[in-house]
Amino acid sequence: MTFLSLPLLLLVVLVPAGILVAGRIDARRRARLAALTGSGWVRPAGSAARRSSIADRMAALLTVVAFVLLAIAVARPQATIPVPRVEGTVLLTFDVSASMAAADAKPTRIEAAKAIARAIVDRKPPGVVVGVVAFSDSGLSIQTPTADQATIVQAIDRLGPARGTSLGQGILASLGAIQQAETDTPAGYYSNRSAEPTAAPTPAAPGSHDAAAIVLFSDGENNERPDPVAAAQTAADRGIRIETIGVGTAAGSTLDLDGFRVQTQLDETLLRQIADMTAGTYEPAANADPAAIYASLGRNLVARDESIEITAVVAGVGLVLLIAAGILSLARSGRLP
Repeated sequence: MTFLSLPLLLLVVLVPAGILVAGRIDARRRARLAALTGSGWVRPAGSAARRSSIADRMAALLTVVAFVLLAIAVARPQATIPVPRVEGTVLLTFDVSASMAAADAKPTRIEAAKAIARAIVDRKPPGVVVGVVAFSDSGLSIQTPTADQATIVQAIDRLGPARGTSLGQGILASLGAIQQAETDTPAGYYSNRSAEPTAAPTPAAPGSHDAAAIVLFSDGENNERPDPVAAAQTAADRGIRIETIGVGTAAGSTLDLDGFRVQTQLDETLLRQIADMTAGTYEPAANADPAAIYASLGRNLVARDESIEITAVVAGVGLVLLIAAGILSLARSGRLP
């Protein structure tokens, strides 16, 4: 449990302080009563005395618990609970290798890819979460799947060209992000803990897992392990489609990288192969239709942990207990506890 107004939780300390004050007041009251009667305060005898004592203690206990709960409610408690929802998951996977700085797609390949991705986010229907993965010579999850469009766009805006290209790492990182999103609340992407061992899943039909899809933005040039075709086969075996969007031109462009002039061009053959293996589609960036990404996306029932404020619940229980204590005390002694 967490609290939105944690300093106010110190009000709980007032409860034992109030008990001490109430005890002193009751002791003085009894002393005055004894002085007035001249023979001390006389309790009822036998079973009546026991019933009266139990009732008084129960009323006092209910009162104390009620005030503790009301003090906790003032601090606005939050509880993390699994909330079931129907969701589809889309991973926007960006090639951020150095070749994506080429200007054969205007203004550059990476900026052209980001513009298409923003349009995809703008058209996101309810019930779909979108994540962002970037890869150069390794795969890195930039933004865990979320329904917050502003957060997704901010993650896209931060992207920029880096080093080499490993399409395989990008695909595998995206598969991991999808699995985490569909299993539980996305968490632990940057943990150094080893993954839990799992049995090899039975291969599914390509495209059969329609509640998730990967949108791969790349020029298709690959110069790092693992083999992107093998990574695509892993996606196909899990039934997850990869929609590839080719960024660049077949004519290509010449880049100046650390004093070396390097020719780079769009490899449509590899991107088509990845899409075909996974029952996805390939489109050049100029022809990409952002709305089509969601056309065949299904939904899965997932449980996602969410923090929910429970102030009303805690305060309500406290009020009920306080009323119960008052009724019990009035019934036994004709006074409030």
